[in-house]
Amino acid sequence: MARGRRTHTTVRAWLGSGSPWVWLTAGAVSVNMVMVTGVIGLIGVRGLEHFWPARVEQFSYVEPGSDPAVYLGERVEAESVYRNRVAAGFDLPAAAERIDRYLYKIGNRDVTGLDFKWFVAPAMGAIERPASATVIEREEWGNLYAYPEAILQGDNEVAAGDALWRTLEERLARAASLRERIEEIEKDEIGAVNYAMERLRLEERDLAIHSGADPGARARIDAERARLQDGYERMSTELRALHAEIDRDSLRVRLADGRRIEVRLAKVLRVYRPNAMGLFARFALYASKLREFVFEDPREANTEGGIFPAIFGTVLMVLLMSVFTTPFGVVAAVYLHEYARQGTVTRIIRIAVNNLAGVPSVVYGVFGLGFFVYFLGSNIDRVFFAQALPAPTFGTPGLLWSSLTLAILTVPVVIVATEEGLSRIPRSIREGSLALGATRAETLWRTVLPMATPAMMTGLILAIARAAGEVAPLMLVGVVKLAPTLPLDGNFPYLHLERKFMHLGFHIYDVGFQSPNVEAARPLVYSTSLLLVVIVVALNLAAIQIRNRLREKYNAADS
Repeated sequence: MARGRRTHTTVRAWLGSGSPWVWLTAGAVSVNMVMVTGVIGLIGVRGLEHFWPARVEQFSYVEPGSDPAVYLGERVEAESVYRNRVAAGFDLPAAAERIDRYLYKIGNRDVTGLDFKWFVAPAMGAIERPASATVIEREEWGNLYAYPEAILQGDNEVAAGDALWRTLEERLARAASLRERIEEIEKDEIGAVNYAMERLRLEERDLAIHSGADPGARARIDAERARLQDGYERMSTELRALHAEIDRDSLRVRLADGRRIEVRLAKVLRVYRPNAMGLFARFALYASKLREFVFEDPREANTEGGIFPAIFGTVLMVLLMSVFTTPFGVVAAVYLHEYARQGTVTRIIRIAVNNLAGVPSVVYGVFGLGFFVYFLGSNIDRVFFAQALPAPTFGTPGLLWSSLTLAILTVPVVIVATEEGLSRIPRSIREGSLALGATRAETLWRTVLPMATPAMMTGLILAIARAAGEVAPLMLVGVVKLAPTLPLDGNFPYLHLERKFMHLGFHIYDVGFQSPNVEAARPLVYSTSLLLVVIVVALNLAAIQIRNRLREKYNAADS
């Protein structure tokens, strides 16, 4: 009995010491870290392996009721299924309850109509990996898996056999150079001319609305329009010549089933033989594909190419949101803590601020659409852009309204964090500053706010972490599937806040749930998700670094 009492007393003392709760908290944190690491690891592996050049395999396959066919492609996935899930008609082993099947990316969508196809293992012949099997990446219709036979210039064969690959590399480099020049003319030079022509049209309409007949202004507009038209004609002539030149070369290939087709080199981005590549060549190709994914524009309904516009739009929107939300959040926190009379009204305001942090984000999107776009934007158009009506300028979803909507969404976080930082500053510091003759405003500006800067940065870090991953409000106030131009370019005023933009979060949603080619889009969902996590972490680390430097600065000043 006495021993039981002593044991009970010891347990109670141990529980009262708080040690179990420390260990329990540490265990919970450890489990969370393992889970987060596992999720990020899974996303990273599934996303990054997509860019590794896989082996190309060739095999024969017998469909029920059909003649044997030969296929060439990359194995993407393997699984074992119950035999009742396999289509009827296959010659399956009688004793096997489960049957292996493989998903191959067979490409050649313009020829076969399929990009991916499942193959039942018992119906497959021997698998080979021919060294000459070639992957041809194209701007349209995805990959082509074939065997190159000859290079054609017009209708004439210019290279075949041993000279084919050397000539092919030269012709592909030439086509890439021409393609870059064509893109430069179409997007930059002609785009600038069209932008200038539109501004002239709006200026002419503004004259008609406000100034009436002004011969001098109209003559200047006509002269400028004529100059732009001459430049446009010169660019169009050069563009037609470049298109004729780039369409000169083509590649004749033999498909796995023996058919021969011709591929225009103007539409070919990359050609390689993965089965004949060494390790270093594979790493070089892997790095090239990663670079393309990060820095190029998307194509093929966002299932091919890169995601640079989405990266650019995400970072620019977060930066604009930070510019908008930080001053408003800090001013509101300073007023609530330093100037407002602490009473019932102030408590109600704080409760409202805390509740705003829990409002679903889509509600902010509806508010942004109704207030910013339909009310504020429409009035701005009526006052400042009447010449462009009925086409809206700011009365339509765009980058500015998206940034302001997310600023309102995240400003409660900045208010709470800043007010917490202000409350930690001892009252004696304020009184000492006042005693030395400083005014209340000088004390606030020169002493209190600098010491509260780390807390402000903490609020900004939390705001960035939330805003970067939001999707629901952005779908209503500015984000689109594919933006033809970036919000930042070389045309005055350079930063176009009225334009729509792409966002990584919406890109993930669009590719994952709206893509017509699900199998091709799946690895890009993982890759884009990983990149979004990396960008959020990078933005947070930058803010944390600034906060730590500020903390060290003012801690040293205090000591």
